[in-house]
Amino acid sequence: MAFEFTPPSDVNKLHSLIFVGGLTDGFCTVPYVSKLAQALENTEWSVFSVLLSSSYGGWGVGSLDRDVEELGQCVRFIRDLKASRQPGAPAKSAKIAVMGHSTGSQDVLHYLYSPNSGYGLQHQVRPPLDGAILQAPASDREGLQAIIADSPQPDELKKVYNELVDFAKKQPYTEKNIDNVLPMHLTSKLSYPADTPLSARRFLSLVSPESPEHPSEDDLFSSDLSDKRLQETFGKIGTQGIIQSKLLFLYSGNDEYCPHWVDKEKLLQRWQQATEAGGGSWDTENSGVIVGASHNVKDEGQQELIDRVLRYLHSL
Repeated sequence: MAFEFTPPSDVNKLHSLIFVGGLTDGFCTVPYVSKLAQALENTEWSVFSVLLSSSYGGWGVGSLDRDVEELGQCVRFIRDLKASRQPGAPAKSAKIAVMGHSTGSQDVLHYLYSPNSGYGLQHQVRPPLDGAILQAPASDREGLQAIIADSPQPDELKKVYNELVDFAKKQPYTEKNIDNVLPMHLTSKLSYPADTPLSARRFLSLVSPESPEHPSEDDLFSSDLSDKRLQETFGKIGTQGIIQSKLLFLYSGNDEYCPHWVDKEKLLQRWQQATEAGGGSWDTENSGVIVGASHNVKDEGQQELIDRVLRYLHSL
């Protein structure tokens, strides 16, 4: 499902920005999205907020593979929708960009770098994009490490963490090959929502206990990942050819889910180097750390984020 922030009197906007939220997000849960849509009212861009199977409480049993499959379906649907509204416009004139927030950034990166030989029941390849924005690409693994370290009872939380990892590794699936759900009274102690089922498979992907030597699918943004690993992810964007334009990266300066020991500027530089080494492009003018911004940019830094996004979309 997707919601378009466009009044009925102005449905003929040619270009589309698809917004993908993070864990627990759904429609209008990220505060700057509606303001971004307002800022684009006098342009040719309309904003779509997409609801994936992993939105709200579905993330605990979801996966990046399923997310990008559904994103591909959404991109294809919106291209057809915009084409039906503009019957006289050349097919290639309409642009589509995807903007991911938090774990939505993992979806965007996974969409761009992972093999695109076909997926889903219809074995369809992911359609190309004209732009890609990653906002608040924080590491779930390092975020949990910080929660444990800053807790009044770090030893107790570490014990819970080890217990969950051990359980997840031993019993990832039921006898009928169905996802095993971890004990929720334990996952809630690690700050996961107490009412959200979390499968052993997704938990191991998020916390990636074998990192940094053997990172999981979800462990894309940790600061301790090797240059070799970055070449396997960021470095594959250019060779996959799903996007030809520059990438926009926006890191929140006061991201509460990013540990204090992470050098955000240095991390962005490493990602840029890996991207460009593989033939990808980076928007050096507009990418960067937004000073004072929280994870979802609920207060300080909102206007700067919107200005950077508008300049990026205009460049497309």
